[in-house]
Amino acid sequence: MAEAAITASDGLWQQVRSEAQRAADTDPVFGKALATAILAHNDFAAALADLIGQRLGSGSAGRTRFTSYSRDAFRGEPDLIETASRDLQAIARRDPAIADLLPPLLHYKGYVALQAWRVSNWLWRHDHHDAALLFQNEASNLLQISIHPAASIGSSVYLDHATGIVIGANVVIGDEVTILQSVSIGRRGELPTRSPRIGRGVYIGGGATILGDINIGDFAKIGAGTVVTGDVPAGCTAIGNPARLTNCPKPASAA
Repeated sequence: MAEAAITASDGLWQQVRSEAQRAADTDPVFGKALATAILAHNDFAAALADLIGQRLGSGSAGRTRFTSYSRDAFRGEPDLIETASRDLQAIARRDPAIADLLPPLLHYKGYVALQAWRVSNWLWRHDHHDAALLFQNEASNLLQISIHPAASIGSSVYLDHATGIVIGANVVIGDEVTILQSVSIGRRGELPTRSPRIGRGVYIGGGATILGDINIGDFAKIGAGTVVTGDVPAGCTAIGNPARLTNCPKPASAA
């Protein structure tokens, strides 16, 4: 898998570099920033590690620390770069406001926060819990996105706008999920505490809250401002507070 990941990310990296070179040729002032952020690097992993360091680090020491952790994660698990590539391509597919890869890479904080989480999750799985929680804390402080390192998130995930997203420990999120701003996903107060499981291709609208030991089925939709505390079957739309189900592919009880 690692060899395939390197091949896929190399193709994406060449596209990003081409976009950066064209932008630099068009705008020499912006080109200086592009030279540092993109053109100075040999591969996608190096550029992404540097981007994470720049966004999370305060001062040169902080930037170096976060960049170094990120490089270690990408070297230790090259599939992280394949996943990062898929996340970036997912934005280009789903966001009608863009057509290229460079703008979301450089300017979409949801993207860099998600990749910083992937590093924190790698650290968490390798028993570097303090470093992992440092990533979560700085992403929360600087990007207003808090994802616990012990969550599980698939690939081709898009955090759209992203401000105010909170994802708790042990939440499971599948591939191809889109999450808008001010979404909270986590446990309820009762014991035993268990977290939601979000299926593939789910769309979660702004301000939604999903709590407890529940399943959100594949390709379900959660409307803006909806509060979900029960299962949502695959393909259904949940709306309101408390959530009610609509547009289900077959009859289903209310969430």
